[in-house]
Amino acid sequence: MKNKSNLFVVLTAAVFLFGLTIFGILSPDKEFSVSERRPLAAFPKITAEKVFSGRFSEEFEKYSLDNFPLRDGFRRVKALASYCVFGQKDNNGLYYADGYLSKLEYPEDLDSVKKATDRFLEIVETYADEESKVYFSVIPDKNYFLAEKNGYPAINYDKFIAYAKEGMSSAEYIDITDLLELDDYYRTDSHWRQERITDVAERLAEKMGAKLDSEYAVNKLSSDFYGVYSGQSALPVRPDELYCLEIEAIKNSTVYDAETDSSITVYNKENVFGKDPYEVFLHGSKSLLKIENPNSVTDKKLIVFRDSFANSLAPLLISGYSEITLVDIRYISPKLLERFMDFEGRDILFLYSTGVLNNSITIK
Repeated sequence: MKNKSNLFVVLTAAVFLFGLTIFGILSPDKEFSVSERRPLAAFPKITAEKVFSGRFSEEFEKYSLDNFPLRDGFRRVKALASYCVFGQKDNNGLYYADGYLSKLEYPEDLDSVKKATDRFLEIVETYADEESKVYFSVIPDKNYFLAEKNGYPAINYDKFIAYAKEGMSSAEYIDITDLLELDDYYRTDSHWRQERITDVAERLAEKMGAKLDSEYAVNKLSSDFYGVYSGQSALPVRPDELYCLEIEAIKNSTVYDAETDSSITVYNKENVFGKDPYEVFLHGSKSLLKIENPNSVTDKKLIVFRDSFANSLAPLLISGYSEITLVDIRYISPKLLERFMDFEGRDILFLYSTGVLNNSITIK
């Protein structure tokens, strides 16, 4: 009887493994993981140089891991086992606390901050008009409110922001940390919620001498927004709700996308159903955008050097300006800017999250 039981276990395991193998061979390879928001490894090209150097086996291992049958299901099992069975505090750098998913950001890299602020100063010295006013503001990530109180390592935000502020001492610093709280961020994503940051937009505008129209209409776009951390963590979590704010200035504005040499909308509501619903705001990551408000009652113009947090904030500033140019120097070299934009008569705002400042290798 014991031998029969052992034989049954062996045969069951063999059938399972064989079935997975056949399923994997017959299933088409995927190029992109929607849940993880990243491209998947493709089958490596077979060359003698790759085979003998060992690179083929390394690339094939990455390919096989990315294209493993039922991969997302196994990722979820692993994540649940890590948290519920083995008591791990995080899974691949992601953790869940107080109903929020977040990514560990530690330790602080002050050299990285200096690299970023040095680059900002180079831009000011190279391009800023003599009468332009320069502003700087740091956006704290979710860990500012979540990490330390839940026993996770966190950067020293006071030290971090003070160091960044010192590096940009020639700019007027606008503090927004006192306006923010954990509820201002999505539970499943890294970004802040547009409907919760109108006070941030108002303070920035006020400090920069602009006046905003704050009579917004709140439009619900989705009740099933799964942010970037939901897929990366592989944990079963409740989705967020996704909203956008509308006013006449936003509806009537035109947006020029320098990458595609075309006009786009402030909100791309089709992206609600795309790979990353946060890309509803200004169509996601773009190197250079120019927003024009044809019905503006002011001739004020603003240039914002920014990361993706500004995608949802910038629309809230439109009513205070006749023109807003958004520049993401993670995707365009500052040396090229004079070809595409005019700095004369424009104020400049450097608006960056702590995550980008702490990883400024992404800045060109």
